[in-house]
Amino acid sequence: MSSDLLVDLHDELGGDDSPSAALDQLKLVTDKQWSQDNPVTISKSATDIKSLSAGTHLAWDDPFYDIARHQIVEVAGDDNFGRKVIIFSACRMPPSHQLDHHKLLLYLKQTLDTYVESDYTLIYFHHGMTSENKLSLSWLRDAYREFERKYKKNIKAFYIVHPTLLIRTVLIFFKPFISFKFGRKLHYVNYLSELEEIVKCDQLVIPSRVRAYDDKILQNLKPSVVPGPISPSHSPPLPFQQFGVPLSVLRDRGADADGIPLVMQDTINFLKEHGLQTEGIFRRSANVGQVKDIQIKYNSGEPVNFFEIGDVHLAAVILKKFLRELPEPLLTFKLYNDVVNFQSGDGTSSAVTIRNMLMSLPSQNYAALRFLIQFLAQVSAESEINKMTNPNLAVVFGPNLLWAQDAAMTLSSIGPINNFTRVLLDLNGEMFPQ
Repeated sequence: MSSDLLVDLHDELGGDDSPSAALDQLKLVTDKQWSQDNPVTISKSATDIKSLSAGTHLAWDDPFYDIARHQIVEVAGDDNFGRKVIIFSACRMPPSHQLDHHKLLLYLKQTLDTYVESDYTLIYFHHGMTSENKLSLSWLRDAYREFERKYKKNIKAFYIVHPTLLIRTVLIFFKPFISFKFGRKLHYVNYLSELEEIVKCDQLVIPSRVRAYDDKILQNLKPSVVPGPISPSHSPPLPFQQFGVPLSVLRDRGADADGIPLVMQDTINFLKEHGLQTEGIFRRSANVGQVKDIQIKYNSGEPVNFFEIGDVHLAAVILKKFLRELPEPLLTFKLYNDVVNFQSGDGTSSAVTIRNMLMSLPSQNYAALRFLIQFLAQVSAESEINKMTNPNLAVVFGPNLLWAQDAAMTLSSIGPINNFTRVLLDLNGEMFPQ
């Protein structure tokens, strides 16, 4: 296995014997081939090139443009339990003298500000952190202190992918300063395949350097301990399966006369009666075990009664999970470019544009979208109590209504998708008259 990320403790820990001073001197063995991860010099995968060539979501004159253009921080929709996913890729950090680390911290906070009111997951790809671009211990200390309670409260899990001796040592050093609750949220992930339990890897912008490194360490493992592939199974659906099945198939599996899938009926009908005044509805995650149990019941043909279960957040997570696991998004791959390029104008022109777009949807997609949007309008009508305005609902549901067929979710695409969703909610009365 390559040792380019190992810490040379013998050579680098000389001098002051205090733990803090010693750790502050930790250096990585220099990677002689190190260079910034970009589509010209490093990135070779189609997904990576598409992602990076799309550029930043910020205008060139934005104060954070010089940070955002490196795509160190990205947002990738929801994980398997209804939590927003924030990604930090160390290999995309340029040498320290080319990056304002304090500004990076402010940009990270600004990115999180959109999502910290919801439960969220942070994934940190550690591979690519070298002696040239490494963050100082003082930066890490300041970052932990800067993240006020609102940032720490709703982070449900922090996954460190491809941890090295360095990162493990740093976390040991920081242990006295990290709260017990936050410490329990830290998890090490040794291989990308392990992430599939948490989030669908094809929706993540995983740098090609990270994928190549993962392949390299897997090649050095004995065959008996190599994790399974991360590619999804293409086995035929079970006879009663509800999740991961096309809407056209679900018409014959419990859908009502309008073609509304059983899972959408069950969750939305329950939430209409018991969830409209629940503060933070759709922002909270649910018990992982319960989510899996409910999914197994649906896929096995067993009845699910949310009125008996009585958990608003569980029903909300199941609804989002159902939408996210459709083989094709509710708004379809065909509309992806139209939605991402949509420019909202006055109400009349936007309504005409959107109506023309929705006319191309298959009948079952249109019916399900109408059912969902009319329900979300009821949620928004109670926003003084539940705090879920149309913009807030758009942030939650946008990435669950549309994604690209051959590219991972990025901030550059999430912004336009959320904007389209917001306008759709604003104009729901014109789009879907009662």
